[in-house]
Amino acid sequence: MEKNIKKAFTYGTVEKITHIGKGTRVCIDCADILTPTEGVFVGNTGSGYVLVLSENRSTNAYPPRSFRINAGGLHQYLFQAGQTRYLEELRGGDSLFVYDGVNEKEIPIGRVKMEKRDLVRVEIQGENKNISVTVQFADSVSFLQDNGNALSVKELQEGDCICCFSDEPGRHLGEKIEEEISEY
Repeated sequence: MEKNIKKAFTYGTVEKITHIGKGTRVCIDCADILTPTEGVFVGNTGSGYVLVLSENRSTNAYPPRSFRINAGGLHQYLFQAGQTRYLEELRGGDSLFVYDGVNEKEIPIGRVKMEKRDLVRVEIQGENKNISVTVQFADSVSFLQDNGNALSVKELQEGDCICCFSDEPGRHLGEKIEEEISEY
C-alpha cells in the first residue's frame, strides 16, 4: 500500500445520522473469507470515505456471512488503492481491495447484489473535513470503532468514533485530478 494512503486512515466523530428512505444498496460477495474487521472504504463524496465492515459476525437478525460486505448506496465512491469507482460499476470477476483500518488485501468478487432497502446517511467530522456515507439501516452493516470493535449502524450514535479515510475531491474516471469541486 502507498505510504500516503496508510497515513490517511484515521477516526472521525459521528455528527449526524439521518434516515433518508428507500434506495438501492450494493452487497459485494467476495470469493474469499474476510475477517470481522475487514471491509471497504465508501463515501458520498471524494472528500473521504468510511470503512464499512464485512458481515463476518452474528447479529440478532443475520447469521455471519464471512464473504459479504453490505457496502451501501449504489451512487457512492468505492476507494480502491488510490483510485475510485462507483459501487454500481462492480461486477463478479472484478478484483476488490479490502482494508482493516491498517492494511490492504486484494481479493476477487464472486457476485454483486443490488436491492431496494431502507437507507441512512451518516455524517462524520474527520480531520477538519466532513465525510458522509449512505448505508442500509440493518444489523449487517458495521463500522470499525477507534477501540478496534465493530459497531452496527443500528447501534451507532452521535459522538461515536469510526474509521475513515480523508481524501481530496477531484476525480475523473476514478483518477485523481486537480480541479476545484464542491460536493454535498
